[in-house]
Amino acid sequence: MEPMPLPFPFLPRLACPCLLSILLAGCAVGPDFHRPSIDGPSRVSEQPIAQRTASAKIGGGEAQTLSAGADLPGQWWTLFGSRALTALVATAMRDSPTIEAADAALRQAQEKTLQQTGTLFPSISGTISRTRSEQPEAYLGIPGPAPTISAYSAQLNLSYTLDIWGGLRRAIEQQQAGADYQRFQLEQAYLTLTSGVAASAVQAASLAGQIAVQKALIGFEQKQLDTVHAQFEAGGATGTDLATQQAQLAQAQTILVPLLTELAQTRDQLAAYLGRAPSQAALPDFDLDDFTLPETVPVSVPSALLAQRPDIRAAEALLHQQTAALGVAIAARLPNVTLTAGVGTTAADVHQMFSPTNGMWSLVNQAVQPIFDAGQLLHAQRAQRAAMEQAAAQWRQTVVAAFQNVADVLAALQNDAVGLRAALTAADAAQRGLSLASLQFKLGGVSYLSVLTAQQTYQTASLTLIRARAARYADTIALFAALGGGWWNRHDMPPPPPGLLSSPLP
Repeated sequence: MEPMPLPFPFLPRLACPCLLSILLAGCAVGPDFHRPSIDGPSRVSEQPIAQRTASAKIGGGEAQTLSAGADLPGQWWTLFGSRALTALVATAMRDSPTIEAADAALRQAQEKTLQQTGTLFPSISGTISRTRSEQPEAYLGIPGPAPTISAYSAQLNLSYTLDIWGGLRRAIEQQQAGADYQRFQLEQAYLTLTSGVAASAVQAASLAGQIAVQKALIGFEQKQLDTVHAQFEAGGATGTDLATQQAQLAQAQTILVPLLTELAQTRDQLAAYLGRAPSQAALPDFDLDDFTLPETVPVSVPSALLAQRPDIRAAEALLHQQTAALGVAIAARLPNVTLTAGVGTTAADVHQMFSPTNGMWSLVNQAVQPIFDAGQLLHAQRAQRAAMEQAAAQWRQTVVAAFQNVADVLAALQNDAVGLRAALTAADAAQRGLSLASLQFKLGGVSYLSVLTAQQTYQTASLTLIRARAARYADTIALFAALGGGWWNRHDMPPPPPGLLSSPLP
């Protein structure tokens, strides 16, 4: 008995090259990527940082404990105890066009990775066709009209590129690293948005406080002008005193104008964070008393910053991408082996298409080796190596900038706590001095120059105190942002598809 013929005779011939490709699957040209590391410092600041800041008896003046190695919550903005701020951040994260664009870029990169993964598999296509044609037979000496001929065919075509050198797998790795990069770009966008909203809310509260102080001071200056005017009418004050007080009132009114402008611009920025026009934002009013200063703040060890900062992780992913691209460039200089096969049938009548006598098949093994290209592929490989070295240098620069950022914020956190205590002392003293000078001037005990000096001192001290209070909140926000924002503890974003992240998240 004869053996039954195989339906696809070319499969045994295709099996050997495919088996060879599988055996070589562990081999890939080009350097393997390893997560970069540096000899990090034992601390980020030049001088050791105290574990506890100074304190002042005013809202926002609480002492803060710096907890080394403590973790940061994913929704760190809730630590300030402001329901308005929490709601504003949630709205911004939901509606911001910046987040929407970054999320779309991530999804695009993930789909491109899956698309590139398909190159490891055979490509199969099917073709069905019908052809009608006239074949003139007069040239054969056969009289009569040219007959019409019909032909039907159906064919399956298979194409498979053997990844002998790992170039296809390097290309997939390159796309995966690109997806990593977009993932951390999205996290950076979240961090920039949330810290921007929080900082703008604190700035708006600070400006509102400064405006309130300045308006109160203008009212005081107006009362002083009334007093000086009355004394001038009674002969107790000179025309110079009256003109000086008028100028002082006008100066106080002048200081108010830029504060109003800055507050309006800050609120407009908050509306932009929400993805809305200023007239559509319906923003709440913020007051510094509505915020609570977190009394315990984490301080990550330097090595943890490498895993926590989205900008460092994005730079790492970019380096990974350029490293994999070097493998692709090397593989392009080596032989490219492709298998092409086809199986089908053709007949003059559609009912005869699947007759055993009308079957056909083909198998083509093709190897292409670049021989002469005037050095194009060689220089492309060298250019890609330079791009990899550039990405490595940019990663190191990003790490250095991150250490600098954290050190700057920690220094501000410590020094601004001391500055607030001094500002509070100065403001209390300036208020007492102005009250005494005003009373003594009414009784004729001091000249108007003493009152004017006390007014200017009080004005400066009052505004400085509000700015110093706001600085404590702003420094804490900046520290949370500098430490990475706790994105690894946030659960408001679904994880990426399995296998898309080339390096594990902490």
